[in-house]
Amino acid sequence: MVFEIVMFQSVKLFAAVSRAEFLLPNLGSLIMGLAWGASPPLSLINIVISVVLSFTIINLSSAIGAQANTLSDYELDLKDDRKKQLVQALGSFGQNRLRALLIIEFIFTLALVSLFVLIQGKPILLLMWIAGISLGYAYSAPPVRLKSRSWLAPVSLILVLGVFPVLFAYYTFTSELNPFFLLSLTGLALTIYSVIIPTEIRDYFGDKAMGIETMTVRLGLVKASFLSIVLLATGSILTGAAFLLEWTCIRRPVFSVLLLAIPVAVLFVLRKFRKLYSLSKEHVSSKSQSSVEQEIVSLSAHNPQWIMLITQTYSFISVILLITKFFL
Repeated sequence: MVFEIVMFQSVKLFAAVSRAEFLLPNLGSLIMGLAWGASPPLSLINIVISVVLSFTIINLSSAIGAQANTLSDYELDLKDDRKKQLVQALGSFGQNRLRALLIIEFIFTLALVSLFVLIQGKPILLLMWIAGISLGYAYSAPPVRLKSRSWLAPVSLILVLGVFPVLFAYYTFTSELNPFFLLSLTGLALTIYSVIIPTEIRDYFGDKAMGIETMTVRLGLVKASFLSIVLLATGSILTGAAFLLEWTCIRRPVFSVLLLAIPVAVLFVLRKFRKLYSLSKEHVSSKSQSSVEQEIVSLSAHNPQWIMLITQTYSFISVILLITKFFL
């Protein structure tokens, strides 16, 4: 009984330092890649095996990147009360223990990717994985630490969180390149950074004080919050257009009505972004900046919910696209 409790606590701590909250966004990446890449005829067994292996690889790679971030940002997170739980989880789990497990995970994932490439006969999957895992590690870990290198931070985040996982899932099921898929991937890339900006806004004051030059620190709160509005609006339009063109191409235009879910979700989030923009402008002109800072931090702390809303909306539309391809 004691052993089971200890194991449960260890698994719980490991999930915390590995950022288990990325599980659903990773599932969204898999669903989008599957929906755009898979086409009949495909056997159910092949689909299931490919889905399980690709999803496992995507999640393990995500965990490796998250663990590298947790280790690299430990000293900085010690000074941030909002990261208290993450710091405590790493302290309880142990940094050396996590480093050892990170190496084991990397070796295991490399072996799994290599096996998957042999099964699929697609070397491009290995190349994408190497590029993705390298960028994910370099984003946080010194000496490169891309997160503190201005415009390189958003580029690496877009590639690691959006482009490579979706491309990996997409090329698992096809070797062809659909121009409408590229359009949707472009929209997704813009959307991803638009919803990352509020996270950078939440960390803006701490990053600026520590001399960490994220893109938001470089642009300033006003320009960054305005950029998030522009990127989200543009990204959602491109994504919606891609689905519309695809359904028109496969002669299922009636399903385009479901695309109304995208503006509903996006408009809700845009209202929050607009509030951040207003607060940012108020912060510039306000004499009592500390109170406005607290409002900005408090509002932007809800960003995980906004990310979830947008990604799950895109995933819902992707599931419908998949259904129309195979069952209708």
